[in-house]
Amino acid sequence: MGREQELQAIINRIGGLDEAAVSAAAQRLDSLTKPPGSLGKLEEVVKQLAGITGQAIPPVERKAVVVMAGDHGVCEEGVSAFPQEVTSQMVANFLSGGAAVNVLARQAGAEVICVDIGMASPLKHPGLLQRNVRRGTANMAKGPAMRREEAVEAILTGVSIAEELARRGVELLATGEMGIGNTTASAAVYSVLAGVPVEDAAGRGTGINDERLGHKIEVIARSVKLNEPDAADPIDVLAKVGGLEIAGLTGLILGAAAERRPIVIDGFISSAAALAAARLCPASVSYMIGSHQSHERGHSKLLDEIGLTPVLRLDMRLGEGTGAVLAFHLIEAAVRLQSEMATFESAGVAKG
Repeated sequence: MGREQELQAIINRIGGLDEAAVSAAAQRLDSLTKPPGSLGKLEEVVKQLAGITGQAIPPVERKAVVVMAGDHGVCEEGVSAFPQEVTSQMVANFLSGGAAVNVLARQAGAEVICVDIGMASPLKHPGLLQRNVRRGTANMAKGPAMRREEAVEAILTGVSIAEELARRGVELLATGEMGIGNTTASAAVYSVLAGVPVEDAAGRGTGINDERLGHKIEVIARSVKLNEPDAADPIDVLAKVGGLEIAGLTGLILGAAAERRPIVIDGFISSAAALAAARLCPASVSYMIGSHQSHERGHSKLLDEIGLTPVLRLDMRLGEGTGAVLAFHLIEAAVRLQSEMATFESAGVAKG
């Protein structure tokens, strides 16, 4: 079996939600000491989690955020405010526990899993998952970012990590990433897959000024014109104008869905990966939870394109998985309400 056939076999495993569990969760929610539907989005989250896990009180105690790290050849074009070596420097920071995602993950009781899927420079650390597919992408402004086979390999790497975490008993996953230049690749993927103009897809990323933003838009438009990615073929899009960490996150999402694990989608880059996953397997969207609407231009419409409603809006644009980890708290709160609130019957309260 070829690698693309292996990927299709994974996709074929992804089914719909367990409607009996959704119904059971809804019945319990309506029996709790509150007006029906009064917990709003929290109730929708509980029902979604029930449908994913098959349990009316879904388990979410064991949590992990997977930070995929990869470098981008398009950085040669001067599209970022930071040099490429910051990718490996920040990964070292993740591994030492000093980044924002580490702080938020500790507060949420979540594990941070850091993966080298496409870093340009090797980094030795016992805590780093060494899954490098290639040492950074090529410059997509001069040709394809990677070969199709490499994009498939990166997707399957993400799938395998989801499978490993599921075997370890992780119950709730989140997407995270690190890669200087990755908002450029993400904007290209979004623009092609959704058919939106590049100028509506590309934002300021790490905080570039107007002049560099205009240059970034021109680089993306030139890359898309040169490579002619096929919007009907998400793998072709990821290979020609995507990134290794974006493809890895696409696989992580598909793998989580195949393992019936909920996965919380972080910001713009993670959402580009989620759109690719949705195009490869529309059923996978049922396993995704939108965490936050970032400050990056186009993110709101990107979430709409996937069909996700974020639970937070904090004007964040950091990435790393920070918004997704913050959403862990609300997800856990929703499940605690479902499991710990008294019912009208147990509390002796008259039901309206």
